[in-house]
Amino acid sequence: MRTIRASVAAALWQTVRAMPQASSTLADASIGTPSITFSTAVASPSVPLTNALPSQIPLAPLQPWCPSEIFCAGEILQTVNLAQAYADPKTFVDKPTSKRSQQVVADFNALFNSSTTEGSIVTFLDSDFKGEGLELEAGALPTFNANPAFLNNVTDPLLKAWSQTVHGYWTQLIRSTNHSALCPEGTESGSCESSLIPLNHTFVVPGGRFREQYYWDSYWIVRGLLKSELPGIANDTLQNFMDEIEHFGFIPNGGRIYYLDRSQPPLFIRMLSDYVTATNDTGILDRALPLAEKELAWWNTNRTSNITSPYTNKTYPMARYAVANTAPRPESYLTDYLTANDPTLATPLTADERADLYAQLATGAESGWDYSTRFVKQPLAGGTNNTNPALRSLNIKSNIPVDLNSILYRAHTILAEFYTTRGNLSAASTHNSAAATLHDGILDLFWDPTKLAFYDFNLTSNARNSIFTAATFYPLWNGIVPTELASNASAAFGFFASVNMVLNRYNGTFPVTFLESGLQWDAPNAWPPHQHILLEALKALPANVTGGALPGGGGSTFALVPAGQLDVAEDALPGQLVIGRGNATKTGAAADVSRLDGTVVNGGNATAGEGWARTLQRELANRYFAGAFCSWHATGGSIPGVLPRLSDAELNVTQSTNNTGNMFEKFSISDIDSAGRGGEYTVQAGFGWTNGVVLIVASEYGDVLVAPQCPDLLAQVAATTATTGGSASGAARTSAHLLGVVLGGLAVAWLA
Repeated sequence: MRTIRASVAAALWQTVRAMPQASSTLADASIGTPSITFSTAVASPSVPLTNALPSQIPLAPLQPWCPSEIFCAGEILQTVNLAQAYADPKTFVDKPTSKRSQQVVADFNALFNSSTTEGSIVTFLDSDFKGEGLELEAGALPTFNANPAFLNNVTDPLLKAWSQTVHGYWTQLIRSTNHSALCPEGTESGSCESSLIPLNHTFVVPGGRFREQYYWDSYWIVRGLLKSELPGIANDTLQNFMDEIEHFGFIPNGGRIYYLDRSQPPLFIRMLSDYVTATNDTGILDRALPLAEKELAWWNTNRTSNITSPYTNKTYPMARYAVANTAPRPESYLTDYLTANDPTLATPLTADERADLYAQLATGAESGWDYSTRFVKQPLAGGTNNTNPALRSLNIKSNIPVDLNSILYRAHTILAEFYTTRGNLSAASTHNSAAATLHDGILDLFWDPTKLAFYDFNLTSNARNSIFTAATFYPLWNGIVPTELASNASAAFGFFASVNMVLNRYNGTFPVTFLESGLQWDAPNAWPPHQHILLEALKALPANVTGGALPGGGGSTFALVPAGQLDVAEDALPGQLVIGRGNATKTGAAADVSRLDGTVVNGGNATAGEGWARTLQRELANRYFAGAFCSWHATGGSIPGVLPRLSDAELNVTQSTNNTGNMFEKFSISDIDSAGRGGEYTVQAGFGWTNGVVLIVASEYGDVLVAPQCPDLLAQVAATTATTGGSASGAARTSAHLLGVVLGGLAVAWLA
């Protein structure tokens, strides 16, 4: 373990107070605009430039919501993607043109024929396009406070210093529209064309390939900004969303025109509530309330239908994700194209089947869970590559999701509260009535009182799904607590028993599912938003059912999970590597390799009289900090005078000798030194919602956070090399796993 020595803990706080990086450097950043480097990807196909372009299937239909001849479905977008000029398909659609649109189209038409080569495409791209993301620029934070009050809640000196460091990352993620590089909108005579949706206010980007403002990411970003005493940027974020509702009628997935066919989990109203609560700025409601109504009307008109319950025969208006799209997503064009046109298919998809698949893929992106076995017809039909066969069995449009309807329920209750305080009792009554209907529908359609969990409702089978996911915690997060949980301590624990199992069985935090498919919203990945939602869900339980101690007895924590809840046999759960031993035992009490007396590994310190719900919160908060901190430290993170940088030999394991620490978008449940893996793009660093959840946890659980013990990178390599007979390939597998796809697409799945 990379243990932070307790003997120096007392001296650390004095060092923190005078910390040069986290104090004076960040204060300097508030004086002006930080220097942000916008990289420009150079077109570089992986095949010789003399090669002819691959053959193409007929173009998908033009999409009315995306009319650009360059950045939307059409001949240019398909040809550039099939040339595979860039490693990430999003790169091309984020590059503004260097010429008028008509000239770019003319240049393409002049070169495109049956003998066009890869080199011709490279020449076209170099000649007609500029660097991706140039329409945005770094923003300044003139009111940035390097020592916000929430830091006083963190008692551990090292974690106080690290929380301050993460707080400082906002200075690197602030963006605004670069008007000097902006292409004129809606004019054919403009000097260039761009896919950017210009925004009027500053905002925070998630990081990496996500160069623009995103919808549901911003919820945890706003929460973090409020903890960081940056209410102005939180307000700016809300104003941008209100501009979009005003202009488009809804909030798109992200800030590019290719997202205009879809939204994301509708958390704007919840953001608004958190902002008003933190700032008491009720003046924003004059503009916000009519636009909040407009957004809800969009969801009601475009995403809601009446669903009759097979359990009670009652009918409820319930929302689902459902994008009308019949072409590959522009930002993932090649990925979608290859999924639908995999040459290894024995029976190629028909045009109608391809169109339906494209709609399912876009709908998965709207859900935010792109992608998961939660939404497929055949849960384990997958592989571990970008054209995962499981994607061809997506069935998300036929699923009524528990998380979406829980979010909409809370949106109605929030609006009812706002209207009540403003004296508009008629509007409050309307929203209370809508919330009550959703409340009843959620408990009827999604709640299984026998398994003690919420499951999506599947219109294809006209029944609840059996796949257990982190979505089960959304109702409690949004204020819906089934009677069984509110009145029965045993049932209340049973609802959270899987959390107890994860904390005892694995090194990391709670996964999205317990199925390993190669998809990024499945095991072994754990996502920051879900850890926060889980913490909030635990708080939602009444005190009368949470005061007792965690159930024990020395048996397996899997045995405490209600029968059938996970729908996965114990020996089919993801594995957990133990240094020097290989994979841990799959079943029985011996599988609980992280169990300690009164707590779990990296779970903080047990407190006398602590009820089981508070114990799980304390352990999960500590474990989230361990995962975010250790993976940051393992990729070059350090704090001058407080935390030394790892040796080059250690950083070599994660290929981070030239790195300064990554905040990853997702983590591994089984290795807190690494990021998560899988999915259609390289794991991103940055990262807006990860930082936001760190700051939330620091503020709300800082008094129980304890400096984590991080797995020893060199010991893991040595152990794996020994078990593989000293082979280089064994060490390479360890490196690939620990790297967690910092630099590449998909890591090797190496757990049992």
